[in-house]
Amino acid sequence: MSQELLRHTLATVAYRAARALRNAPSEFASYRADSGSRTPAQILAHMGDLFDWALSNANGKQTWHNSEPLEWDREVARFYATLAAFDQRLASAEPIYATAEQLFQGPIADAINHVGQLAMLRRMAGCPAGGENFYVADIAIGRVTLEQPAPRREF
Repeated sequence: MSQELLRHTLATVAYRAARALRNAPSEFASYRADSGSRTPAQILAHMGDLFDWALSNANGKQTWHNSEPLEWDREVARFYATLAAFDQRLASAEPIYATAEQLFQGPIADAINHVGQLAMLRRMAGCPAGGENFYVADIAIGRVTLEQPAPRREF
């Protein structure tokens, strides 16, 4: 698996996460599907931790942290900062100390699942994000911020 494909996957996570996070009402951060489930804020904090961990693996110094969620807007910003830092690391000429397969099957695949959870929780919380044909979405390597292009084709 190439680093370019990993970077495209990160851009896809950024795009899809933006769809799930943008315009979420403030009460969404603390929504619980049931008493034992994580809140969206906890899921998002975990996603930031995943990309911090991915970066530490790429640097050959595997480190894991369980972060407490920040206030929602700060947590969204933190998530995108960790995603951007990992993307920049993959784009650098420095050697990567983990295989692309390990990075994908661990932190990246986990984050993809969590983006889906956030989208599902938006619907369950009564504030759905709306559907989109992601096949034709304007996703570009290196575009890993909350600011994403408008959908080309919404459902």
